[in-house]
Amino acid sequence: MALRGGLPTESGAVGVEGPRLVEEALRSASPVRAVLFSESGERHHARLAQYLDRREVSIPILRTTDRLFEGIADTEQPQGVAALVIPRSFSFDDISRSPSSIAVPLIVVLAGVQDPGNVGTILRTASAFGATAAVASPSGQSGTANPFAPKSLRASAGAALHLPLLTGMALPILLAQFRATGIQTLASSSRESPEGDQPLLAPWEVDWRQPVALLIGNEGAGLPEEIERSADARIRIPMSSSVESLNAAAAAAVLFYEAARQRSSLS
Repeated sequence: MALRGGLPTESGAVGVEGPRLVEEALRSASPVRAVLFSESGERHHARLAQYLDRREVSIPILRTTDRLFEGIADTEQPQGVAALVIPRSFSFDDISRSPSSIAVPLIVVLAGVQDPGNVGTILRTASAFGATAAVASPSGQSGTANPFAPKSLRASAGAALHLPLLTGMALPILLAQFRATGIQTLASSSRESPEGDQPLLAPWEVDWRQPVALLIGNEGAGLPEEIERSADARIRIPMSSSVESLNAAAAAAVLFYEAARQRSSLS
């Protein structure tokens, strides 16, 4: 069920499939409950041996036939190795604290991003450009796709297992918490700015070197208007007038690249 349905087990474990993702799971701080090899998947054992053969860690190794593995795998051409992993849980205090004396918080907030491929890609992109944490939050009637679902995990290339990730906190509460801790909230927007409303900032007009949380909304509806107004600032990527908006993951890549460009001057 964890592999095919993307549902956590009673213990909270999720299914991870493929040698790369299993390796990322073993490299992460997330507890691994078991690793499963099929007959043909045994060829990947050598790749994972440095993690599986450690004396201080005892991970059960299970084996099955190729036919049975294909029956439970989520992918069309399974590679014969999978694992049950318990994702780490984080509190707001965990994600709002700077992980080091150098890196100030840079947090991505997924608010109603429904496509698991987009969720995974955004987490991978944010991690690649120096994000320190992430939040998966519901938005109005739109829930954010599970970051640990099979498609999300594949799209994140395992980033969801490494990046501190908070789930389930409602946006209004989240914004209040950010405000109380001095983290600036930026609402990504594709809307025009009505007269008298908050101005729309270009990515390079933002000081990304301060503690920042970037909110990315639903693929079609974006962020709720009340959330945009509640944020400290609204940000929009300038583009050709013939294009209405970018894909959520593409927009995140542009914004986090600018964040990384500015923040590199701190290191």
